[in-house]
Amino acid sequence: MYTEKVMDHFANPRNVGVLEKPTVIAKVGDPDCGDFLVIFLRIENDRIADIKYKIHGCGAAIATSSIASEMVMGMALDDVLRITDQDIADALDGLPEEKMHCSNLAAGALHSAISRYREFLAQAAQKQAAENA
Repeated sequence: MYTEKVMDHFANPRNVGVLEKPTVIAKVGDPDCGDFLVIFLRIENDRIADIKYKIHGCGAAIATSSIASEMVMGMALDDVLRITDQDIADALDGLPEEKMHCSNLAAGALHSAISRYREFLAQAAQKQAAENA
C-alpha cells in the first residue's frame, strides 16, 4: 500500500520539532476532528533557512510533512509556492488516492506560512510609509 519512501519518512520523520524564534508560524487542519499540522519557518533573504513542524495525523500525514520539509529547505519562497500536493506525493514515489489529502496538508501549510509572512512584510512597509509621510 505504501512506498518504501513513505515508510522511511513515517518511521524516521525529518525536521520534527519547534523552531526558536521562527519568522512565521502557520497552522492547518482541524485538531478537533483529525489531521493537523503546525509549521515553523525561519526565512532569510526570501529563502527558507530552516523549517520544523509538529504533526498530528496518520502515517501518510507524517511522511508528507517530513518530505516536504526536506524539499523546501533553502528554497526561494516563490518556488515553494509552486509546490503542489502532487509534487509532494511524487517525492514519496506516490500515495494511495485516499491519502492524497495528507499531501495537501503539507503544501497548504507552506503556502499559508509564506502568505502570512508576506502579509506581515506588506503591513510593516505600509506602517513605515505612513510614519515617513
